[in-house]
Amino acid sequence: MSDSLERLYLAVLAARDLDPATSRTARLFQRGPSKMAKKLAEEAIEVVIDAVNGDSEAVIRESADLLYNLTVLWASAGVRPEDVWREMTRREDLLGIAEKLPKSQPMKLPKVASPRMASRRPIVALEGRAARKRH
Repeated sequence: MSDSLERLYLAVLAARDLDPATSRTARLFQRGPSKMAKKLAEEAIEVVIDAVNGDSEAVIRESADLLYNLTVLWASAGVRPEDVWREMTRREDLLGIAEKLPKSQPMKLPKVASPRMASRRPIVALEGRAARKRH
């Protein structure tokens, strides 16, 4: 999958200077980051609606649109796919691949030597903190 996103990213970079009259990508670059962000948000909402409605085929189509618009926004912001992969690897080392770093945590979690332990120890601590917040 990362190869596909890398190819998409390179295609976006190649298309950004094309004629905006014929290239959707060039048109988005011409309109700027706020238009790019709006398109990304619209696609995300469409994915959510289709998922809630149980329309898997529409989720697939809209997800492709979402990834395209995310890649355009990355290119505009100077973010490369490998930057995102590096962050995903860092998070996996901290919490495991299927976890997300909490937004409210101000400090960085320490790296744990064992990937197996990385997916267990911090999660337990976070789950305990979440449980205390609910009470």
